[in-house]
Amino acid sequence: MNYIQKNREIILASASPRRKQLLSQIGLDFEIQASNFDESKIYYEDPAEYVMNLAKYKAQSIAANVKSKNCLVIGADTTVYFNNKYLNKAIDEQEAKEMLLSLSNNWHSVFSGICVIDTKNNIEKLDYSETKVKFRELTIVEIEYYISTGSPMDKAGSYGIQDDFGAIFVEEIIGDYYNVVGLPLVKLYKMLRELD
Repeated sequence: MNYIQKNREIILASASPRRKQLLSQIGLDFEIQASNFDESKIYYEDPAEYVMNLAKYKAQSIAANVKSKNCLVIGADTTVYFNNKYLNKAIDEQEAKEMLLSLSNNWHSVFSGICVIDTKNNIEKLDYSETKVKFRELTIVEIEYYISTGSPMDKAGSYGIQDDFGAIFVEEIIGDYYNVVGLPLVKLYKMLRELD
């Protein structure tokens, strides 16, 4: 347990290795229980509503079955939003290529929704973060090389900013860097502190 945790069990309702790494980075002890909520059932035109509701349903699907009555369940969801379209995980390499070509030399937004459910006090906190991201102009060779590594295939927008070749696509960001990775840490920290 640490300064944030205060003897609370924490469950991350996500199998994302990036979210796992970020929670570990701030010293939390937590368990992973990946939500099996079917994201394809949900659609909202507003990207903030979209990610917040996905985060909420993921957290609720885990919180409904936890045994501990002193638990915090964290649900999160991230999407890339460009030209009024959601760029989620690509279904194949062609779609990944199309996404990266569309983002080339353009600004887009990354939205992450967070839901924290306090099972002890039956409280649910919901919020989101938006970060604006500018890609430099990408070449076909760069895009095809990146896709050949397999790295883009499990990421919204078909790129990762944090630990692979995708980092050199990003020219500028406005907002929370960790939001682009997949979990806005400052926002999450404030939500957890409010539930002390």
